[in-house]
Amino acid sequence: MADERTRHFRRLRRLRRSARRWSVLAGGLGGAAAVLTPYAGIGLPDAAWAAGAGGAVALAAWRWVDLRALAARPAPPALDPAEAAARSRARLVAAVERLPVGPGVLAEARRMRSRLTLRGTAAAAPWARLDRAALTLAGMAPRLTGLAEPAVLEAAAADRSLRDLAGRVASVERALRVAPPEARPRLAEAQRALVGQLESGVAAYEALVAAAAGYVAEDARPSTEHPAASRLTEATDLLHGVASALAELRAAGDPMRAPTR
Repeated sequence: MADERTRHFRRLRRLRRSARRWSVLAGGLGGAAAVLTPYAGIGLPDAAWAAGAGGAVALAAWRWVDLRALAARPAPPALDPAEAAARSRARLVAAVERLPVGPGVLAEARRMRSRLTLRGTAAAAPWARLDRAALTLAGMAPRLTGLAEPAVLEAAAADRSLRDLAGRVASVERALRVAPPEARPRLAEAQRALVGQLESGVAAYEALVAAAAGYVAEDARPSTEHPAASRLTEATDLLHGVASALAELRAAGDPMRAPTR
């Protein structure tokens, strides 16, 4: 989609072409009416020629008036390249999200971008563990209902916080590489503290995922035999009974049929 400045000049060109087209048509119809009316006399066809010429002249005049009014307006300022790129990216993301598989593709692209951003830093390994645990929890989320719903909300908040903490770890580590020697000890201490917080947070998140898996397993395990298994057992017994009855019928023969000599 074009920006406001591009649309302004596009509309200006469209109005200029329309005004020229109607001017040419008005000139042609006016000339034809001026020649044919005295030649054949005034009649019904001459009224049609005159009406067409008058309408074309009026439309051409209106188009020229609209063109001058639009040309008198100041053109919108040009977009900043960064803003134009951001708008194009937002439109592309919105178009992809409307596709059936769009949200999944965008989520995977964001994960890959985050992984590349953290590559080579101390936050890369904890972030990968967090990502695996988050994907596992997302697969179980539809079954975590009832009493487990607050835990799912808490896990989502913790996931965002830990990802932000991983980004902070990577930023501090990159700053440590270019910091002056006198500032490096303080930054190194802060980086170690952040890494420790990230490691403990990821471990707690993994423990939450394990607890969620246990909840799903216990919630799905009935106290007696599963209904599907019991129905299959009954169907198996029925088939065995039918097979035994058919075998007995074949062994006894047909009692209604007379024996042959």
